Amino acid sequence: MSKGKYAIVISEDAMIYEDLAVLKELPAFGSIWDKAAIIRHNRSIYPTLTYPCHTSIRTGCYPDRHGVVNNEQTILTEVSSKWEHFNHIVRVPDIFDRAKAHGLTTASVFWPVTGNHPHIDWLVDEYWPQDETQDEAECFADAGANEATMEIVRSNIHFSRGHARKHPWNDEFINGCACDIIRRFQPNLLMMHPGNVDGYRHDAGVFSNKAIHGLHECDLWLSDILQALDQAGIREQTNVFVVSDHGQIDVRGNVHPNVLLRRSGLIDVNPDGSVRDYRAMCKSTGASCQVWLKDPQDKAVWEKTREVLEAACREGAYGIERVYTVEETEEMEHLSGGFSFILETNGVYSFGNDWREPVIRGADTSDYKLAHGTHGYHPDKGPQPTLLAFGPDIRAGARVEKARIIDIAPTVAASLGFDMPDTDGHVVREILR
Repeated sequence: MSKGKYAIVISEDAMIYEDLAVLKELPAFGSIWDKAAIIRHNRSIYPTLTYPCHTSIRTGCYPDRHGVVNNEQTILTEVSSKWEHFNHIVRVPDIFDRAKAHGLTTASVFWPVTGNHPHIDWLVDEYWPQDETQDEAECFADAGANEATMEIVRSNIHFSRGHARKHPWNDEFINGCACDIIRRFQPNLLMMHPGNVDGYRHDAGVFSNKAIHGLHECDLWLSDILQALDQAGIREQTNVFVVSDHGQIDVRGNVHPNVLLRRSGLIDVNPDGSVRDYRAMCKSTGASCQVWLKDPQDKAVWEKTREVLEAACREGAYGIERVYTVEETEEMEHLSGGFSFILETNGVYSFGNDWREPVIRGADTSDYKLAHGTHGYHPDKGPQPTLLAFGPDIRAGARVEKARIIDIAPTVAASLGFDMPDTDGHVVREILR
């Protein structure tokens, strides 16, 4: 295995196959089009939510093995909780671990759930100030950025200063850091995660003009990456994988199943409206919803909860297409955890966490789960994520109809010359030379 091999994985959050028609006509993507291999539909995992998906992409495993089942921490009595930023919750080895074991250097810029990862040499975790005491630059040190990486963070933080988590400023920061890491360190493996297209689809809809504008931004940033590879002298040795984690669907509003559970006596509230106690509560994953029982062994509560949820599904007013048991999602989609049920959207509403009235509400763009476009639904719904790759080890013009996002890590690893043993995914050999 040569250390002269390089791979960059760019996860364009919520990019779908239909976007390729736009990207093909833009300067940077157009310049590599004839050299590219494409996987038309790259099936996601359940739930089609950013942090579980990105953990599956980098591990090659389903959620029942890697353990990341939501973007947010499972604190049920909060309407919105802190996110799962840190690597310690991931239960299986990932491509960074395997690359380091084979003597390669690694970097990550805003790849989710990588905080304090021991095997990423230059790490800018998808992280942001958690309270007013944290500086926008220095917070990255708390998530594992070493001093060399912090120099790069400080030189690029002007892009997002005052605009943390806002697009396109945050994405300018991400791309600037990635380009500087390429020029300065030439890591064998770099994985990065801009989120502008996802953000625009949440705000304005799946096929909105705003989303199309986001694709133009992606093209500009790819041009910067290619220029950085040229400046580093490694472009001809680098395979670039432009991937996606999920699609999105348009919804009319959002529904809060915890209101139904509270009405049924399964949630108790204080006079100020806060939760005093609960027997069952929902935790949204966008267009699906995980239902947790305080005591999963309490059969009476299990039966009552299922009765309430199934009645809401039959009524047809609450946007619930199906109520799964965790045994069903484990068997069908390799999804399990401490929850007991999953609610799946019928495409009309997404799900929220509130237990206060009203149960049905209009779109709320301040929360990605409740906005005009959303995801988190079953992976066979809606427009599908896609993959485009080019480079010295990529078969130019190859076209594959279907693969899976769990196949990405094994395929990237193969392009670097090593294996990913004991994964749920496999190498997509059709796109490799």
